[in-house]
Amino acid sequence: MKNYAFYLLMMGLVLINSQALAVDYQLPDLQGETQSLAQYRGKWVIVNYWASWCGSCVKELPELAALHSKHKNSNIVVVGINYEDINIDRLKKIVSAYNIPYPVWRSKEVPVTPLGPVPALPTTYIIDPEGKVVAGQVGVMTQQNLEDYIARQKTLDEYAIRQGV
Repeated sequence: MKNYAFYLLMMGLVLINSQALAVDYQLPDLQGETQSLAQYRGKWVIVNYWASWCGSCVKELPELAALHSKHKNSNIVVVGINYEDINIDRLKKIVSAYNIPYPVWRSKEVPVTPLGPVPALPTTYIIDPEGKVVAGQVGVMTQQNLEDYIARQKTLDEYAIRQGV
């Protein structure tokens, strides 16, 4: 059953998969400074769209925080994109209250972002080290799901290189 759940998750990640083109996405952070996904080239980037009113979003915050804290100095970073119209001071208090250790950027709600659609919250996109969106998922993600997906992608990439693909 555990393998079935893993493969079901992988299928869900692929369903939102975009065209795998490199993207550069820029948004303001909590200090009003423009940030860009390009600053994370060479790393896997987990981009998580969330809102403070979203119970499922709040549920996954500790998982994303753990993932970011474990890998931020190596090969995986998390970027949270707050996807609601909220006062900046209130948002800063929420980020502090939930001990969110990763960068939080702000976005207005739009039907389609440069990464792809955000049909519901939470929505998470995975960007590879080359800056390409390789997968996306609507719904709660776990640290283990994300680490497993990235490990699988690395294995497939290594196999492709050995095969000359």
